[in-house]
Amino acid sequence: MASPYSKDLRLKVLAAYERGMMTSAIARAFSVCPAWARRVKQRFRESGEVEARPMGGARYIKISRQQLAELVAQHPDATLAELCELIDVQCSQSGIGYALQSLDLTLKKKRSTRRSRIVRTWQRDAKSGAAGSKRLMSID
Repeated sequence: MASPYSKDLRLKVLAAYERGMMTSAIARAFSVCPAWARRVKQRFRESGEVEARPMGGARYIKISRQQLAELVAQHPDATLAELCELIDVQCSQSGIGYALQSLDLTLKKKRSTRRSRIVRTWQRDAKSGAAGSKRLMSID
């Protein structure tokens, strides 16, 4: 994973803006993207922040894994929407999905009928969209 630009580089970019350099010149001088240089300037202007913000996804987990595992044991056929309603914490369906993945609880589909034993209707080696059309035409 890529790491954020250093604070030193950010300060150099801000100093270049202070000297009156244009964004495109700053981007060429420091080998950075012009949009990134503009965002550094904008963020410093709006909030005074220079440091990089933390990278990555969620920093905390709202859903109790133990409680979720118990709910799944009690309601094994519940959908994600139903689990969202049953759990005490307000969360999204995707949050429930991630929590279930971390518990190694995945949806296992059961077929209501047996798999078909009929062979494929197309051939992988066909070069055109009409797979097997030559064989159909050669019927005498």
